[in-house]
Amino acid sequence: MPAFCALPPRLLTAALLAIAVFVHPAHAAEKEPQWIRLNSGHFSVLTDAGEKKGREVIVRFEQMRAVFAQLLMKTRVNMSEPLEIIGLKGDKEFAQVAPIRQGQLVNKPSFFLPGEDRTYIVLNLFEDESWRAISHEFAHWLLNYNYPPTPGWFDEGFAEYFSSLELDNKQARMGGDPELKLSWEKDLVGNQREILNPPRSLTDLLGGPVWLAMPDLFTMKHDVSAYQEGTHHTLFYAQSWIVVHYLLNKNKLPETGKYFDLVQNQKLPVEEAVQQAYGMSVAQFEQAVKDYFHSLAPLFLAQDAAKLRDTIDPGGQMYQLSATVSSDDVGSSVVPVTPPEAAALQAEMAVRLPEHREQAVKELNAIVNQPKLENAIAHRALAWTHLQKKEFEPATEELTRASELDPRDPWVRYYLALVKYHAAQSSGREVHGLSNMIQDLRAVLDWNPNFAEAYNMLAIARLEGGGVNSAMGSIRQAIQLSPRNENYLLNLAQIEMAGKKWDDATALLERLKGSQNPQIARVARKNLNDLPTLKKYGLLPQAEATPQVAETKPAAAAQNPEAEDDSAQEHPAAAPVESLPDQRKVQFLKGKLLKVDCAQTPAAILTVAAGSKILKLRAENFKVLTLIGAEAFSCDWKNRPVSVNYKAGGKADGDLVSLEVQ
Repeated sequence: MPAFCALPPRLLTAALLAIAVFVHPAHAAEKEPQWIRLNSGHFSVLTDAGEKKGREVIVRFEQMRAVFAQLLMKTRVNMSEPLEIIGLKGDKEFAQVAPIRQGQLVNKPSFFLPGEDRTYIVLNLFEDESWRAISHEFAHWLLNYNYPPTPGWFDEGFAEYFSSLELDNKQARMGGDPELKLSWEKDLVGNQREILNPPRSLTDLLGGPVWLAMPDLFTMKHDVSAYQEGTHHTLFYAQSWIVVHYLLNKNKLPETGKYFDLVQNQKLPVEEAVQQAYGMSVAQFEQAVKDYFHSLAPLFLAQDAAKLRDTIDPGGQMYQLSATVSSDDVGSSVVPVTPPEAAALQAEMAVRLPEHREQAVKELNAIVNQPKLENAIAHRALAWTHLQKKEFEPATEELTRASELDPRDPWVRYYLALVKYHAAQSSGREVHGLSNMIQDLRAVLDWNPNFAEAYNMLAIARLEGGGVNSAMGSIRQAIQLSPRNENYLLNLAQIEMAGKKWDDATALLERLKGSQNPQIARVARKNLNDLPTLKKYGLLPQAEATPQVAETKPAAAAQNPEAEDDSAQEHPAAAPVESLPDQRKVQFLKGKLLKVDCAQTPAAILTVAAGSKILKLRAENFKVLTLIGAEAFSCDWKNRPVSVNYKAGGKADGDLVSLEVQ
């Protein structure tokens, strides 16, 4: 009982009723919920709460996606990892699968569960607007796949601003304090209870006399790549929120992109970057943000209203978005799901929570051991549990049976490839069944062409098969879909090493050796140390059992047809001539892009005018060019204001480093 003492009364009752995590299939017939799956253009929801509730969930997620695109001026929003949404009809059902933290069930009506293969969002649909409890994490998830790496203050400020979102079937409102809590609450019988010492709201924190100095805020380390955060009721979160509030609503996002380029790529100090990007000193910028905060009267009115006994909604929203998706704009299909499949799908999620794993495995075994209940979902979920323990043979056996039950299940084919990938990583040996792995990953990408991790694994498989060029194409696609994933960047560096692109590999590894991820930094430093040996002898020195680029054997091309077109280039008869490092300085130019010549795709020649000066700047591959202010490079651009970073060749030409389109 003590473990549940901090729960709200409704959730406490549900937890006490939840005797087991799952209902055993043998008793499912006593009271079987009706399960359905609703699918829209971008989301899928599994629910037992009925079509009306399920449709409301799918509309809200489509709306959140549209709001995200509008805030960051995106015409395309990547969702580069599969997302599974489960909507449960009541407190009891939700309590059975909710995470347990420090001996207590999570005190929220929803939870967010990231993973290597997919992300889960689980909602308690008995609670109104349960999706709002995960909107902060959902904002981070979308940023990961749609925005270049940015400092912690921007990520957290944006996620807090996004989590203020309120939606109905026709419009979106935002801008209020997402951490403002009511001072009074009602219990199950309607009695009001005052909450003693509620956490301070962001408005309250910013109302104090002390703010963090802007340079300190902008340089503060804050890594939430694993979605593990502490309390949001701190000055760091409050100040990050109001800075992003100011930047978004004063239309300063383009200047912010310039600021990030100055500090991250050109390594300028914060003070100088702020001056160049925003046209004001750091002190002036800080005062502008403070003045903006004090001008937001709805925040202070909401803060006062939240303290009143009868307040239900304190308000505080001040901006209405006009171009969001309405309920009428969202189409959806409904597919019935059998009880055994629904049970397997829930267990497949639950095995990812250590506190529920044992019971979930029992449930899965009960399903696969009864012929009338057996299904591919249960077998692939069991394969996942074996994979986590590096039990590769049992995992393969489960997946083989799953494939027999449902040969069209793309998840089975993905896990078959994943088993081969992890088995090779674990042993330090080559992939066993390389051709099958490549075929499986191609099938997965036919099903989901935005699956970044599938492209990453395909790149590694193609590299091992001898296809450096095709591996490069796959890893570039993975990075485009997931620009913040440093593992992908590390794999890119290793592919560049295999392709003898020493300068590109060195530059990337120099960047990665400063990573906040100690494992990424360690491997990057080791690869830098190994580069001289690789360049001189054509292979790496003997190393520990970590992923490394070994000398590619010509025999691999015979195993992998994809390698045939690369083999002549990748296995020259003579050793390559070592090239000197490119010591040219990066120069900056602001001017007008007159035209683009893409006659030698993927290379492009950009003609840029600055006053009387005309430059011909070459982009070796415009598909991977660092680009700011546009979703994708266009060969049709003419007479566009641009800012470029380049390395001069002669007086009138050079090599393009980055391009910002106004």
